[in-house]
Amino acid sequence: MNPLHSAPLWSSAFRPFYFLGALYAPLLIVAWLAMYLGLGHDPQISVPLQFRHGHEFIFGFSAAIITGIVLTALPSWAGTEEIRGSRLVLLVALWLAGRVVFWAAPWLPPLVPPVVDCLLFPAVLIMVTPQLLRASNRLYLLLVPVLFTFFAANLLYHHGVVTTNYTEVWQALRLALYAVVILYVLKGGVLAPIFTGNALREKGRGDQAPFNMKLEAAAVGAVVLLAVLELAAAPAAWVGYAALACALLHGWRTARWQGWRVADVPLILVMHLGFGWLVLAFALKAAAELTGIIPEIAWVHAFTVGSLGLMMLGLMTRVSLRHTGRPLLVPRAMLIAYVLMFAAALIRLAATVLGLGSEVVALAAGLWAAAFALYFMVFWKALVTPSAPRKS
Repeated sequence: MNPLHSAPLWSSAFRPFYFLGALYAPLLIVAWLAMYLGLGHDPQISVPLQFRHGHEFIFGFSAAIITGIVLTALPSWAGTEEIRGSRLVLLVALWLAGRVVFWAAPWLPPLVPPVVDCLLFPAVLIMVTPQLLRASNRLYLLLVPVLFTFFAANLLYHHGVVTTNYTEVWQALRLALYAVVILYVLKGGVLAPIFTGNALREKGRGDQAPFNMKLEAAAVGAVVLLAVLELAAAPAAWVGYAALACALLHGWRTARWQGWRVADVPLILVMHLGFGWLVLAFALKAAAELTGIIPEIAWVHAFTVGSLGLMMLGLMTRVSLRHTGRPLLVPRAMLIAYVLMFAAALIRLAATVLGLGSEVVALAAGLWAAAFALYFMVFWKALVTPSAPRKS
């Protein structure tokens, strides 16, 4: 093996993808704010800014963190082979190439950005699908259609851009967003109750809530139904009631985990706050569709900033500590990062619902970026250096 490929950075997927994702987050916000506030030249003015912002939030930043989380979790939970060394270098190179062609699109042949930017998820699928087919727990195969949906949505986005069909672009971003929600519900819905149960037992406060397969299936199915109805342009009432069903089912699901009993454990609290924001997001979606008194985009910000932001920071902290041989003691800076993310979600939601000015939106974006910048400052060295020896 190439000595470069055997460096600590390439020993597990979370290392390069967390490193690059956390580094990209503040850079992405700076670039977006410059264009949003009209402070710099926008070379891609032909494509509406909100669509480009949505693309890079999902297929740039989120794709890095999601890839790192999924590829690190599978060996431990599904018993698959660790993606490391040359294969991991290839995946990172594809992600980086996608970011380069996205920003350089005005100066490239029209077909180069779509081709290059859409390579990451097929490569991930090629690497993990054979292993998932051999996994004893067949439920892990649900990851395959989710990853394929990311690929299809990105392809659809670029096709819409090339053909200037912005309805198709919007549909592509919503399809990708629902893929993120479904992955969140599937993966977070496994990790949150297990980690909560571990904390309850450690503190002598009870045990993990028993697994309820019917509720789990209903919770995931409701999100799939909501996605299908919205993407099929069903009547607003149908979409609204599907969103209300999601809010009720996921509220019940989250309450069963009894997270409030270990609210003094930051890594558990941040996950449950994330699910709280998920329930609120569904409720906002229902209110928007059924009453029209809430802007529809409010639910997107509640999920992406509040729910996804908090869950990402929590899992990134846990994985970065546990998988580098460090105790699960949350650094003070990360506690500040959690508070900043929660505040960013509140402010962004208020700006959306109350129609506050661009300065308030910029403040929320700055807090979001600062949270990931803090993660980078705390963990960058741990990500690129050998793991600490585990204590017996």
